Amino acid sequence: MKNTSHNPHNPLFRSALGAVSLAAMLLVGGVALAAKPINEPLQPIPAAKVTHPAKVELGKKLFFDPRLSRSGFISCNSCHNLGMGGSDNLKTSIGDKWQKGPINSPTVLNSSLNLAQFWDGRAKDLREQAGGPIANPKEMAFSHDLTVDLLRSIPQYVAEFKQVFGNDQLTINEVTSAIAAFEETLVTPNAPFDKWLKGDKKAINAQELRGYQLFKNSGCVACHNGVNVGGTSFQKMGLVEPYKTDNPAEGRAAVTGNDAERFNFKVPTLRNVALTYPYFHDGAADTLSQAVDTMGRIQLGKTFTPAENEDIVAFLKTLTGDQPRLVMPVLPPSSDKTKRPHPFE
Repeated sequence: MKNTSHNPHNPLFRSALGAVSLAAMLLVGGVALAAKPINEPLQPIPAAKVTHPAKVELGKKLFFDPRLSRSGFISCNSCHNLGMGGSDNLKTSIGDKWQKGPINSPTVLNSSLNLAQFWDGRAKDLREQAGGPIANPKEMAFSHDLTVDLLRSIPQYVAEFKQVFGNDQLTINEVTSAIAAFEETLVTPNAPFDKWLKGDKKAINAQELRGYQLFKNSGCVACHNGVNVGGTSFQKMGLVEPYKTDNPAEGRAAVTGNDAERFNFKVPTLRNVALTYPYFHDGAADTLSQAVDTMGRIQLGKTFTPAENEDIVAFLKTLTGDQPRLVMPVLPPSSDKTKRPHPFE
């Protein structure tokens, strides 16, 4: 008997071919859907795009250069250590002459995704923020004028600023612009949770998924949402129950003068939160477990069980992404005209 099943003119063959084609289309479609971020209140973070590598490299040198401080000892990296999650793991940072800093140092990682900079949002962007610590007497304790004078005394810096900005003008605006350009590259993609959002269901385990569902259903995502899992709004610390602290920071009220915004702070990003302890603006929570308990109580009016706490902490640890891979810069040497620091005065 003649086999006609492979005959293209046979209706059975055409039907089978159509079924195979449909299955292939569904399979391809499934792969495409898996690669597309699923509809969640949190979204995967994109990789950094470097459009001006020379400017970024200049900014990196300035970020690591302690000569931009009165003591010649403190750099941007001192408080925003890129080997420690972009923070310093201290309750408050140590400033000039070992002064205690006024507030916990927020991570610089992914900071370009925040709606504003500093806990109280007094700087609208990274460029504005970069000039703050340099002139703060409790931090780097220098001045903008001294910073510019110092950089102008170093021939290699003068040449690099001219190459990057195309002129001989070297002001604090160019300095902060370069630092900001470097900081904009400090993003941390490819966290396990990002991979899960993109469709890799094996990227997080059952406990971590339970923690995320609890994180969502308890209302944490009302403030900690979006690409940066926070950083998009100012919220009152102690919404349901007053937050008790010895820290004098007043939050947005110190910027706006509006008493209704007292103790309203920028919601911190939770990306890389496992690396950025201690937590809160006053650094009062030493561990993620403590932070989860406190936030549940004072913000949500909820007491998490030990098991629930463990699940949420497990989820939070999936937000640690690829840390910036950097080659430490060789800083331009000072010239004979460069003012020397006096750290012990």
